[in-house]
Amino acid sequence: MHEQLTSLEAGMAIPWGGTNVTRVSVELAEVFESGDSLIVLQHSGELLHLPQSAVQTASAAVGRAVDAFGAMGSVTDEQITSFYTAFADALSDDTTFAPISAANKRDVSSARERGRSATRLILDDAMRQGMVDGLNGWADEPSGRGKIVGSVPHNGWDIELVADGLGVIGFVFEGRPNVFADATGVLRGGNTVAFRIGSDALATAGAIVEHALGPALRSSGLPAGAASLVASPSRAAGLAMMSDPRLALAVARGSGTATTQLGAVARQAGNAVSLHGTGGAWIVAGMDANPQDLAAATYHSLDRKVCNTLNTLCIPKERVGDLLPACLEALKKAGMRRGAEAKLHVLEASVEYLPPEWMERSVPIARAEGDVIEPQAEAIAEEYLGEEWEWEDSPEITLAVVDSVDQAIDWFNRYSPRFVASLISNDEGAQADFFAKIDAPFVGNGFTRWVDGQYALDKPELGLSNWQSGRLFGRGGILSGDSAHTIRTRAIQDDIDFGR
Repeated sequence: MHEQLTSLEAGMAIPWGGTNVTRVSVELAEVFESGDSLIVLQHSGELLHLPQSAVQTASAAVGRAVDAFGAMGSVTDEQITSFYTAFADALSDDTTFAPISAANKRDVSSARERGRSATRLILDDAMRQGMVDGLNGWADEPSGRGKIVGSVPHNGWDIELVADGLGVIGFVFEGRPNVFADATGVLRGGNTVAFRIGSDALATAGAIVEHALGPALRSSGLPAGAASLVASPSRAAGLAMMSDPRLALAVARGSGTATTQLGAVARQAGNAVSLHGTGGAWIVAGMDANPQDLAAATYHSLDRKVCNTLNTLCIPKERVGDLLPACLEALKKAGMRRGAEAKLHVLEASVEYLPPEWMERSVPIARAEGDVIEPQAEAIAEEYLGEEWEWEDSPEITLAVVDSVDQAIDWFNRYSPRFVASLISNDEGAQADFFAKIDAPFVGNGFTRWVDGQYALDKPELGLSNWQSGRLFGRGGILSGDSAHTIRTRAIQDDIDFGR
């Protein structure tokens, strides 16, 4: 018998995981109202409250995208190309961009007043140009719609395997304005998109829709809902969107527990998931590592904090004497480049190898709320080797002295989000062994910041995936426009009077 959940009582038992029970808190019982929704995460028992308004906002955005997908079959590839060109031209035009820039300045100011990080929020000239370049890249990218990816000939008839649009792609982004343009990349393959951006960047997103994206949709003749913004500052709206079973693919870009939670909600709704969450790259020094090579890889992996920034550095015990000083100098140089001191976390068992002054001195470390006086180096337990350090201008890494490269590999596979790994070695055999053993989608032999779809593959990127939840089915760790598609099967008979 179907009944509607209209209220919650404090202490109410909620089953989860088949054999477990969690209890409704007093706070949840007080705020839950008739019309609201409750999601019970089946892996943790966490109770997620979705106010009715958030659900309605998300549902409406997904509905617009669903309707638009139904019309995309009649849209030409030339129209999609003209959309990207018009969108890029609007962002390039100073007059059109002025209100977008003004909205972004308000977002940045608001974030800083609330002690929030603004390093990824600022829509500066470089980010603006990156958005334009990305959109022009999508314009130049050939459409996969209708591409015959395989065929099987038979006597009197043939089978063709044809690529086509997947459906509505749901994106939840952190507060980076440039990912807003990234999301529209799925239109290239005939998909549509519903997206929610972090509340810190919501005014910027709204201005982009009003002054650039919306006009580009209209001028190209694409359906209005082809790129639909969930215009809500509430995190619950993002959760509600990810729980909508009308999504063909749910994509979450962010970090930590928020992304994990979004992915869990989407999976419970039966949606395919692509998570771009916890980052942090590892560099491992080989037994033959050249100190200058290791220092260069360290320095060039710390130009700014993003997901592929160096996070954990492993040095063999036998090479501490010459490799560690080179790395510490590179770390200091990386800080000087940003006008800040560097921060070091050291594995407890490795503290003895570090010059004592690093543990003894306190320095100003640039945090979101401003400079904070902290010890320049602090000891951490082994279980924190994979902790991703979110920093502003002070480069922040973990240092671990290892017995061997194999020990570093074991720690990476056990503690890290299994994302990016690099071995500094000129030994081809050691590199082959490292590639075979390390459980990561992205593996290199130098700096880690190469992990980027546009930079590495010369194609616009929708996001990167780690292997924290296992290896990806049927695609690589770079999600691009040609990753979001389905394969249709078409039969062509030469003889219509034909049967089995």
